[in-house]
Amino acid sequence: MVVSACAKDSGGGDSGPADASGSGCEFAPPPSAVAATSSTAATGEKVDGSALKVGLAYDIGGRGDASFNDLAAAGFDQAIRDLGVKKENSREVSAAPNEDESAKQTRLRQLASEGFNPIVGVGFAYTEALRAVAPEFPDVRFGLVDSAVEGAANVTPLVFAEQEGSFLAGVVAAYQSRKCHVGFVGGVDIPLIQKFEAGYYQGARTAAPKIRLDKKYITPAGDFTGFQDPPKGQEAAKGLIDKGADVVYPAAGASGIGVFAAVKQAGVLAIGCDADQYNQPALANNRDVIVASSLKRVDVAVYDFIRAAAKKDLASLPKVFDLKVNGVGYATSGGKIDATLQGILEGYKAQIIEGRIKVADKP
Repeated sequence: MVVSACAKDSGGGDSGPADASGSGCEFAPPPSAVAATSSTAATGEKVDGSALKVGLAYDIGGRGDASFNDLAAAGFDQAIRDLGVKKENSREVSAAPNEDESAKQTRLRQLASEGFNPIVGVGFAYTEALRAVAPEFPDVRFGLVDSAVEGAANVTPLVFAEQEGSFLAGVVAAYQSRKCHVGFVGGVDIPLIQKFEAGYYQGARTAAPKIRLDKKYITPAGDFTGFQDPPKGQEAAKGLIDKGADVVYPAAGASGIGVFAAVKQAGVLAIGCDADQYNQPALANNRDVIVASSLKRVDVAVYDFIRAAAKKDLASLPKVFDLKVNGVGYATSGGKIDATLQGILEGYKAQIIEGRIKVADKP
């Protein structure tokens, strides 16, 4: 995310002989599976949201990106179904790539001026805009995905432990790699995406200490087109595959579509990100290469925020949407993860929830 987002070899050992499972990695002793419980802020109590006029300000790509924004849209759609929010009285708007900061302020200000309340800024890109706009509308409840605004009492941060779900993605990658060599594609080289990288690498190395890891960021910090450029995503993934990676994990928004295309063309494997991407319609042609997905439950956070706003109880929301509250996790759609690996994943998940494994949020 400056001159070049390409990182050099992240280190690790050469792939060794395949073990009985067909993987090239030598594995650390796996944890025992332990029953773990999780919950969300929502309960079974009936909540009426029919009086709300909900505003959603999406990040780049908007509804239809097969990733981050689509999850926010899913949370909104659930609020329509479960809370009685009226879609015709709500509004969805989207950011444009590299738009001027004033455009975000104008978008939020217009929603608030027209009576939408609550309003969700989907993405950290709305942080500065909300810093300016939120004080102008003290009675409007704003939710901000992936960031916070210090001192703004009417802005609720909806933040995640992305590194925890990515840790589990790294475990999957290690066990699925035949060469013990995996790759990471980041959309934009910023701290948020580095959390995905950090967790992925820690999970892979915890499972297989000698695994080789490579990474590539599509664009440097400040250039957010890296989240909406499938051809560059495809190019980035091809570079990693050419270096030997046979499992690739993208945290790249809509650019991930190109990553999966490169993976399919090369005959290797991928792990989805944010959503259960095996089941995303936009990825139907390439879904057979997706062995699992890390989940960042933006849908849960958006739905819970709207629900809490309807109850006038925003204080009930978790400070961080992590594994403990089902804010992050993993999906194994497609049937490529066997019961043995499922048990290993649950064991690592339990250790993270219990605090026995601390997952780093920086590479």
